[in-house]
Amino acid sequence: MLERIRNFSIIAHIDHGKSTLADRMLEITNTIDKRKMKEQVLDDMELERERGITIKMRPVTMNYESNGQSYVLNLIDTPGHIDFSYEVSRALKAVEGTILLIDSTQGVQAQTLTTLQMAKDLGLKIIPVLSKIDSRNSRIEDVKKEIINLVECEESEIIMTSGKTGEGVERLLEEVIEKIPAPKNNKKESEGNGFRSLIFDFQYSNHKGIVVYTRVFDGSVKTGQKVRFSASNRNFSPNEVGIFRPDELKVDALESGQIGYIVTGIKEPDVAFVGDTVIDQNTKLEPLSGYQEPKPVVWASVFPESQDDFTDLRSSLQKLKLTDSSLTFEEESSGTLGRGFRCGFLGMLHLEIITERLRREFDLDLIVTLPSINYLVINKKGNEIKAYSPSAFPDYGDIAEVREPWTEIKIILPNEYLGDVMQILYSHEALPVETITLSNNRSSIVAEMPLRELMRNFFDELKSASSGYASLSYEISDYRLADVVKMEVLVADEEFPAFSKIISKYRIDEECQKTVEKLYKVMPRQMFATKIQARAAGRIVSSRTLSALRKNVTAHLYGGDITRKMKLREKQKKGKKKMQERGKVKINQDIFLKMMKNED
Repeated sequence: MLERIRNFSIIAHIDHGKSTLADRMLEITNTIDKRKMKEQVLDDMELERERGITIKMRPVTMNYESNGQSYVLNLIDTPGHIDFSYEVSRALKAVEGTILLIDSTQGVQAQTLTTLQMAKDLGLKIIPVLSKIDSRNSRIEDVKKEIINLVECEESEIIMTSGKTGEGVERLLEEVIEKIPAPKNNKKESEGNGFRSLIFDFQYSNHKGIVVYTRVFDGSVKTGQKVRFSASNRNFSPNEVGIFRPDELKVDALESGQIGYIVTGIKEPDVAFVGDTVIDQNTKLEPLSGYQEPKPVVWASVFPESQDDFTDLRSSLQKLKLTDSSLTFEEESSGTLGRGFRCGFLGMLHLEIITERLRREFDLDLIVTLPSINYLVINKKGNEIKAYSPSAFPDYGDIAEVREPWTEIKIILPNEYLGDVMQILYSHEALPVETITLSNNRSSIVAEMPLRELMRNFFDELKSASSGYASLSYEISDYRLADVVKMEVLVADEEFPAFSKIISKYRIDEECQKTVEKLYKVMPRQMFATKIQARAAGRIVSSRTLSALRKNVTAHLYGGDITRKMKLREKQKKGKKKMQERGKVKINQDIFLKMMKNED
């Protein structure tokens, strides 16, 4: 059985045709009935279909006949965005080979290089594939040269495909069977025939409990068998085992080399972990090597709009954690916003996806603070403070030194945009390391940049400067000295921590004025004059006053002595002054969202 199993994944940049290629494979292998076929079959999340991107990896088992033999092809479809590279790394550890898909109209992209290096480090067999060859904008010969330089392969090894027409897909399936090695049994004789499988993902179901997605490396597992989670040492007996076609399909047993699911029936958190080993309860087998814990690079606080929803928010985050192991969160409290959670994300897109899922799937109204990163602050007493948010920053006069994370970025772009992109790099405090020519018209820029600047709308500016042709990937490198201060926002003399952020000293005036102007535009007028201020480096840097809403209190008067009108106006004036002294401004969710998303 082992020699007729092929486990593989597809890695590609966003919009290179990965999901469309998977659709054609499902059609050719008759995995899905033609009546039920639709675009992006494996992208079943509403957000995925809406945005046209893959967010969660998705396994599927296909049966395929070749040369009179029946083969089992286990495909794991992976995301393309750099924020979800942790999903890709987990998928790659569960397979023996991967399809490297390159769009013939766009060529090699920076994010492709990152995932390709993961596959190389794991020693996987790589099959280079050129997609969208039927497009009138394809640059087949140029992109072929880029692939040859990247993968160090022969031109004849590159498979030409079109996910739209299905051209070349059958040949690709034959290449998968021929070139990707079958799973191996690596057990020592002394270890016996015990069961051992690696968890690469899991889901939570209200009815079934935790459902683990697993790759079986040794032995087999069936319903009722006595097994345990190695890390948590929790014993259980599977209620059901099965494969993905692509919906869950119950089978009698999962055998060595197969990819499938195990229904545990457990409904408690902190029992199953990505990278853990499911193993026989009494066995001599050692646990399999798992995955490194993902490290958040962006932090943001999430508060319920109503404190009555705090318990629901905690429950929702715990359930999301079961479907997205890279999400981290801890409880925190704010004097202005109440109780909430400090959440760690792998990037800005990851933050946006998680908060949107909380709103859609759990029907929660949220306030999300401006994202920040982790700073190391040393105060004047010599104590080191890890500041995950601006609120954790000491006062301006108490700071001796601040260190911040830096990134190494890679940008691939057409040569004609090099000048404009270099200008953007300079404005974001980047230090160019090298520029490499990839082909006649494409270059790669390697640079170092503070993570703070990468988050400051860099990706949008890069796309704008390159007319959308540049691609970006990044890795966290080290911590370096930072010349930054905390900017605080005051509305009606009350500080709103959700608007606080850490900014460069070189841009204090610019950032403070920009923030005050934006808040001035989006804030609704109150019944009293409202002062909006930005404070940094111990002083008020920018200020605007939002005029009060006015009511014509003399409209009902139709004559008489002018002093009657004057008395009413004076009474209104005193009331406005009293409201200004005692009144509080409530800022609703829409204002927070507009400030976070850099929208006017």
